[in-house]
Amino acid sequence: MSLSPEDRFAITDLINLHGHLVDAGDHEGLRAVFVEDVPYDVTALGGGVLHGLAEGLAAAAAMGDAAPVAHHVTNIVLTELADGQVRALSKGLGVQRDGTVGSVTYDDSIERLEIGWRIVHRIVRR
Repeated sequence: MSLSPEDRFAITDLINLHGHLVDAGDHEGLRAVFVEDVPYDVTALGGGVLHGLAEGLAAAAAMGDAAPVAHHVTNIVLTELADGQVRALSKGLGVQRDGTVGSVTYDDSIERLEIGWRIVHRIVRR
């Protein structure tokens, strides 16, 4: 498989959409970004591995006021893998309520499904 420019744009939009949905509080919209059973690994942030979208949404809701008020993503690098998946590395910036900013690296495994590109595994690192 060779990623077409259209595939690259679609995957980049997928990664970018995450921040827009979270910042708008549209957690149900995240079904357009992740598969339902996505492992979401926030071990490096002290949260362990969240198993599935429902568990991830519950953890996000539990953060309350501690959650960033704005999510920004940049430096997206896509690598095609032999098994048809795409590895996407990107940098995330989270703006807190007090104006401080934190940075993470997203390490995503992405697959093209019948419903379109979806993140099937995410690791978040400091």
